[in-house]
Amino acid sequence: MTINELVQMLDHNEAAELADYIEDFNAVDIAQLLPELSDEQVWKLCSLLETENLAKVLEQAEDEQSVRMAESITNDELIEVFSYMQKDDIADLIGEIPDAQRKMLIKQMQVRDRNAVQTLLQYPEDSAGGIMTTAYISLPEDMTVSDGMTKIKQTAEKTEVIETIYIVNAKHQLTGICNLRQILTAQKNTMLKDIMNENVIAVHPEDDQEEVAKLVSRYDLNAIPVINNRRSIMGIITVDDIIDVIVEEYNEDILEMAGVSKEESLSTSLLESIKLRLPWLLINLGTAFLASLTVKAFEGTIAQVVALSSTMTIVSGMGGNAGTQTQSILVRQLAQDDIPRSKYWKAFWKEILLGVINGAVNGAVTGLIVYAVYGNAFLGIIILIAMIGNLVVAGIFGFVVPVLLKKLGADPAVASSIFVTTATDVLGFFIFLGLAQLLLPLLV
Repeated sequence: MTINELVQMLDHNEAAELADYIEDFNAVDIAQLLPELSDEQVWKLCSLLETENLAKVLEQAEDEQSVRMAESITNDELIEVFSYMQKDDIADLIGEIPDAQRKMLIKQMQVRDRNAVQTLLQYPEDSAGGIMTTAYISLPEDMTVSDGMTKIKQTAEKTEVIETIYIVNAKHQLTGICNLRQILTAQKNTMLKDIMNENVIAVHPEDDQEEVAKLVSRYDLNAIPVINNRRSIMGIITVDDIIDVIVEEYNEDILEMAGVSKEESLSTSLLESIKLRLPWLLINLGTAFLASLTVKAFEGTIAQVVALSSTMTIVSGMGGNAGTQTQSILVRQLAQDDIPRSKYWKAFWKEILLGVINGAVNGAVTGLIVYAVYGNAFLGIIILIAMIGNLVVAGIFGFVVPVLLKKLGADPAVASSIFVTTATDVLGFFIFLGLAQLLLPLLV
């Protein structure tokens, strides 16, 4: 669906056509168009959609857009919409709306729904508890397969995942899991505890969502249970939420490597963007002065050989590029999992060797071009040596900085680029200009 098609439906009050589209295709198509609608058009959309379809669009919409929709209807209407939504999606929406409206909505909910939503709201957004849902099927371990199938049929419609059934004991502790295929193929009188898998991969509500995503990816799960310290099951995290986490973490790492906050978007106010960007720019400004002071230390040498001023940025620039390559590989590897200690030194020496080879090739090409332009073979040799040295520096810092930040408990994606760039600029200038000063009689 295009924005023009949606606007036309709204202008002509085509409620039936909207319902048919959601039924035949997917509510997410409409949810993705919400940012392009005016507040009046969002209100019109909410008034045309049936309650169940409105719930489907709300579940698929981004936080900011779901709040716009919630503000377009009354609290009573919103409570009715909630009856068609999963509890984790309700908690996500309620967590974004103003405090006064949030309290009123929670007060209007049924006791069971209220307790479930309040449980989800007490955990941070980026934790296992913050992304779990309470819509799952759990059955007693002493229940027969026949009775279990009856229970599954009764509750399946209100559950997000029915492929995995969670088995609990008399104390409601998670003791195993069964997949639906096992239950369908087992004898009717078989006890669930006799066919369940006791090797359960589970997480705690305080666990970071990124660690949860790693477990789901590693063990190829379609859902993972969340348990408390008594091993009582509190909820589950489904694979669709894990996909959202992976996308969110990837986007966050990309933005942070550029010194941009994940909270910023094109619609962020000017003042907020200044607050989010300016601190990183000031830090980068400080590191730029370090490079500038390095150059200043060799002013006399540059004054005698003007060609140095136009060629030294090639060395620092190539070092920065090489450092970014190594850093990006390390940040990605560390985001996926820790590097085994046995592989540290092998990978480290590989980066140094890579710096030597890449530096030699790029340095030779640059040296030949510099010789052709300036007619000085010694300047070309200095470029070659400095290029090798700075690309080795890039490999060392590009490897060590992310690993060290990870060991210190910091996010490698956030600050790595500042340290790596500073190292390649400062040491690149120092190596190049230092060699030039040593060989100054051959350059003049």
